[in-house]
Amino acid sequence: MSGARALHLAAQGLLQPRRRKAVEADVLDAIRRMEMLQIDTINVVARSPYLVLWSRLGDYPPEWLDGLLAKGKLFEYWAHEACFLPIEDYGLYRHRMLDPDAMGWKYSSTWMRERAGEVAALLAHIRSEGPVRSSDFERLDGKSGGWWEWKPEKRSLEVLFTSGALMIARRHNFQRVYDLAERVLPGWSDAQLPELPDVRRTFALRTVKALGLARAAWIPDYHRTRRPHVDPAVQAGQGLLLRASVEGWADPVYIHPDHAELARRAADGALAPTLTTILSPFDPVVWDRRRALELFGFDYRLECYTPAAKRRYGYFTLPILRRGALVGRIDAKAHRRAGIFEVKAALFEPGLRASDALVRDVAGALLRCARWHGCAQVVLGRTEPVEMAGRLALVIADAATPRQAAA
Repeated sequence: MSGARALHLAAQGLLQPRRRKAVEADVLDAIRRMEMLQIDTINVVARSPYLVLWSRLGDYPPEWLDGLLAKGKLFEYWAHEACFLPIEDYGLYRHRMLDPDAMGWKYSSTWMRERAGEVAALLAHIRSEGPVRSSDFERLDGKSGGWWEWKPEKRSLEVLFTSGALMIARRHNFQRVYDLAERVLPGWSDAQLPELPDVRRTFALRTVKALGLARAAWIPDYHRTRRPHVDPAVQAGQGLLLRASVEGWADPVYIHPDHAELARRAADGALAPTLTTILSPFDPVVWDRRRALELFGFDYRLECYTPAAKRRYGYFTLPILRRGALVGRIDAKAHRRAGIFEVKAALFEPGLRASDALVRDVAGALLRCARWHGCAQVVLGRTEPVEMAGRLALVIADAATPRQAAA
């Protein structure tokens, strides 16, 4: 199992710490490697897409991601969920735009029919006046504006986005800026549209490559293809995938041929995971809860949508990846103005051997994450097991003191 984990992390860019400082091109490379970068707006720490990249790249300016979208190197659409995607993959997702009724709650033909005049007027406004944000339109109904009670203009913008009539030209303070698709991507023609069976096969093969190795049941979730349109066993028979086994699993796993050498090294125990870092809840490593449980033995659930009284771990818990294992989670909040990175809870997995090396690794990851947030101080709250609290706090304090003194 350790080899399977190492291969997965190597494919995801999470095997070892980077040896050089990141440059802007590394952001795009990381997204291509993962296939997509999921978007979420919660910002108690850095918003998820920025944090997913930090876990892989180390310190980097978050503005690089915004810049790639504005330059047209990325686009936004529904992949695993709402995601940043490499612009060259636009054609793979165009089929979803042409069949928006299949997109569930993301699209409403009833809305488009009953509000046809309003939708047409909104499109005409964008065509004549230029890109818009939802916040450009005043809310007149007195409601709160949660996603379930979007104002009419926001709902129309999102429906037009799902249907492909609008694209996201850029973001301003993380708010979407909508513009006509033909202005954002003027060179596109549906004559370039790949055949749907080819798209499905591409999604399946790329999923296996992004994961390093995959059980057949894992494949549909990654690109949210719902059901296995493509049988990986058939692809293996055609030489497009390699078949392998993992000790303890009755079913086979599949590996992309591009990872054949990595797979051999993993099988020989020659892939050594050495990275310790903090993950976003929307990192590909953990967004499929079943896969995280099967591969890492890590039972993870995001509790921000759970009533506070029923939460076990916290509002926005971040998994701790340590040298090939998911060893715990933190519930954190970055108080940027005060320069404090508050760890409300640091909760480690039952039965974990809390060696000095593990404590040092986790403390180092917390300090790096805090400093990337612009926070010089890490404050620890509840820690489980309790005997870890003092040790972790002491290492954090020892590591922070020289930097503070040097300043």
